Amino acid sequence: MRKDSRLSRVLHVLIHLNSYSHPITSETLANMLMTNPVVVRRTMALLRQAGYVSAIKGHNGGWLLATPLTDITLFDIHQALGEKNLFVIGLTDEHSNCPIEHAVNSALQNAMDDAEALLLKRFAEVSLAELASQFKK
Repeated sequence: MRKDSRLSRVLHVLIHLNSYSHPITSETLANMLMTNPVVVRRTMALLRQAGYVSAIKGHNGGWLLATPLTDITLFDIHQALGEKNLFVIGLTDEHSNCPIEHAVNSALQNAMDDAEALLLKRFAEVSLAELASQFKK
């Protein structure tokens, strides 16, 4: 099963951007993340729309942090990326008339909803500045 590491990778980029006083190109960020610059630009555009980064075009252009890390939480970035599901566990619907399947799906869905609410609450409590301070240690 493939893991979705986009949130982790974006957090990585934002903390790096915080340590630079000049714009960082999509190519540089792509090399850092071992991905394609197009993927970086597409993802950074979502963050720009949310106001967390800005872009400067042309020679010496690139991406800059537009919001202090103290004002950005894990939840903010999760939302900006438009992530729909935190968990990749799926429910079965092959036997939609089966009462056992309904009971199993209900129990799993309730547990996943509770876990997601708890995780998102925790995401809202953690600023990117906290993450950056751990790095500096």
